[in-house]
Amino acid sequence: MITIPPYLQKGDTIAITCPAGFMLLEKAKECIKKLKVEGYKILVGKTVGGKSKNYFSGTDDERASEFQQYLDDDNVKAILCGRGGYGTGRIIDKLDFKKFIKNPKWIIGFSDITILHSHIVTNFKIATIHAPMAAAFGNAAHNPQNIISLLSLLEGNAYEYKTTFHNFNKVGKAKGKLIGGNIALLANAIGTKSDIKTKNCILFIEDIGEQLYAVDRMLYQLKRSGKLKNLAALIVGDFTNLADTDRHFGKSIYEIINDIVAEYKYPVCYNFPVGHGVENRALKVGMKHTLVLDEKSGILKECFE
Repeated sequence: MITIPPYLQKGDTIAITCPAGFMLLEKAKECIKKLKVEGYKILVGKTVGGKSKNYFSGTDDERASEFQQYLDDDNVKAILCGRGGYGTGRIIDKLDFKKFIKNPKWIIGFSDITILHSHIVTNFKIATIHAPMAAAFGNAAHNPQNIISLLSLLEGNAYEYKTTFHNFNKVGKAKGKLIGGNIALLANAIGTKSDIKTKNCILFIEDIGEQLYAVDRMLYQLKRSGKLKNLAALIVGDFTNLADTDRHFGKSIYEIINDIVAEYKYPVCYNFPVGHGVENRALKVGMKHTLVLDEKSGILKECFE
């Protein structure tokens, strides 16, 4: 049984923090403005546009301490990560979730934040939100529906996402707990306390800036560790800005994925609007969903049974 944190009410406080890479405060201003217009109180952490001189938004201890502060603060009803990049895995074992377990709140983000989703859902069975982060609110390249989907989700509205047909889709119906995120983080978590359990789950994957061979290697790591064998379904999101080697790998990213999961009978949905590209709809990680794929389209929606 999954625990669902309370949905937000007008006047609730959302904290913005950067547990990984550095982000200028300027990039969070549109997010802060939008959330205030929506009626929320905003608490901006020192890691947002801080004094860091390197890649990270603060030292490991500073980032962990701020995240811990918001986990423990009963007045904070949701924690919105400013950006991802790299660094959350460096602090995950420094965090104490005791108060969070007793008083759950929404943890929001994607990319490097995948490690938080996996850790929380696996260990504490508390739902989280895979969604655009603070920097995305002011990103003109993103579909406005991404932010709309997050705000709607936070208010407790049910969602249903429809996808167009892709030739590699494997039609069928599935029901299961929705898990996943950035494939590099999912592969990196194998063998750790943040490792995901995939049996009878709907797994979604995405990534950015990888070599094709590196994604192939990650997929084989998931396959060899049994993560792809007993899924209810697989959802393939956006794989953005992939690179090839001088001597071509020989397959596109979707061809790579299609070949690796060819032996499995479960439904597979390609071109789903999640990831680092233009489309990145908000998803409740850890909650049960249904996926229906036919020869024309696909539909993913929450399952309340």
